[in-house]
Amino acid sequence: MLLVADANELFSAAIKEGKTADILVSDKLELITPEFVLFELKKHKDEILTKTHRSADDFDKFLSVIVEKIEIIPSLELKSFLNDAGSLSPDPDDIQYFAAALKYNCGIWSNDKALKKQLKVKVFSTSELLKELGLK
Repeated sequence: MLLVADANELFSAAIKEGKTADILVSDKLELITPEFVLFELKKHKDEILTKTHRSADDFDKFLSVIVEKIEIIPSLELKSFLNDAGSLSPDPDDIQYFAAALKYNCGIWSNDKALKKQLKVKVFSTSELLKELGLK
């Protein structure tokens, strides 16, 4: 199953090992995410390290797993989908997720309930995804 991964899910996996991290490494899932997510993770590195008490080395290993496991979609590839995505997204910060979902005709992995208010793109919460993948 192909899904767009929301930054909050990746932050969650970076901060705490658990079900979100299990989904992240599942072979039953193919994940993509807009490139800005990688920049956000790097930008918030110190905050993540403070919350996790992990080393900078551990964070760098996590980023390498992200880059290996998740296909990073360049912003330029999403440009032609931004107008349609803007009409779907309840929040301007989420437009690129919808643009990626439209480009790849797939759903989004996010716990943001507001994203489910539209009917064009399927949005899976972590609990729904755990059930879907048989990981719960």
